[in-house]
Amino acid sequence: MLRSGTCGLAAFAILGTCSLSALADTNPTLDPGHEYMVTTNYPNNLHVIDLQTDTLYKTCTLPDAFGPGTVQLSPDHKIAYVLNNHYADVYGVELDSCKQVFHASITQKSGEKARSMFAFTVSHDGRELYTVANPTLMLKDRYEVQQPRLDIYATDAGMDAKPVRSFPAPRQLTIMQSGDDGTLYVAGADVYKVNVKTGKFDVLIPSRHWTRPLYSPPDVLYVWNQQTYRHDFALLYTTARFKDKKEDPATADLLYGLFSVDLKTGKTETTDFGPLTEIYFSGMRSPKDPNLMYGVLNRLAKYDIKQKKLVTAASLDHSYYCISFNKAGSKIYLAGTFNDVAIFDADSLKPLGKIKLPGGDMAITTAQIFIR
Repeated sequence: MLRSGTCGLAAFAILGTCSLSALADTNPTLDPGHEYMVTTNYPNNLHVIDLQTDTLYKTCTLPDAFGPGTVQLSPDHKIAYVLNNHYADVYGVELDSCKQVFHASITQKSGEKARSMFAFTVSHDGRELYTVANPTLMLKDRYEVQQPRLDIYATDAGMDAKPVRSFPAPRQLTIMQSGDDGTLYVAGADVYKVNVKTGKFDVLIPSRHWTRPLYSPPDVLYVWNQQTYRHDFALLYTTARFKDKKEDPATADLLYGLFSVDLKTGKTETTDFGPLTEIYFSGMRSPKDPNLMYGVLNRLAKYDIKQKKLVTAASLDHSYYCISFNKAGSKIYLAGTFNDVAIFDADSLKPLGKIKLPGGDMAITTAQIFIR
């Protein structure tokens, strides 16, 4: 019996070791110096992709409901913050362990429901997290839309974070990024710069209020909040450039352009980069050649900014919403919509392959690429 018991214990120990080993293999830590991509999809997955092998590295399970799955990374690339649960909550997840370490509800006041329309990011030093809440007061006989607010959280506040500061905010705010000097840049009716200590919003780049002679007001749709290797905050616009003061739309040139803020210096840029031939949901400059601009939706397109012309375009199997580059600028990764990430050569736009992800659609997720 003792021998049998010993064998049983040994077998149990071996099985236990195998189980722990298997668990470790399915949840590996990230390797320093390696380049990764993070993205999300239904039902509630946070995927880490190894860009050295272009394969799925690990998958973390997120709590609550999916949507929109927008990801922002801490400056040390150790924590992924995800706006999810139907735009109602922000979760912080350690990428090494898949452990949830932060949670903040966008709803913060009694009787209200609040959502953030892609409007959140992490401060340049990783100590604070910024959100814009769009609250509605839920009364028994009616709903009352309230003033939006900028809520600021400490990232070390844990699983029931409360704002450490709150300020009134303009309406229609979406994506945002933090500058190296602590300034918060936010896209809305215009592009604003925000003092996060006082809550003061100033127009930095006029969009709704621009006054470019012989140009129509720009049209801006941008909800993909990307942290780029160029360290810029950028969004696309479309506009019409008229021939003369008659402003005849029949003879106007329809153009695509780029609003951009350098997050290191705060310098801004408003640049037309090419003819409007189709709609793109997201766009990004090449990290190795800032004169090259790329856009994606139903095609992947490449533009020469100085010459303001379309260089080439590639057909896609289906629409993709979110474009990203590796640091070398040699590969383009397309995410969003279905559950595959498409890879293209950045020079030729030739397809290099796809990475199939477990789970359902990525929908309007924002993917991020980084080096650990």
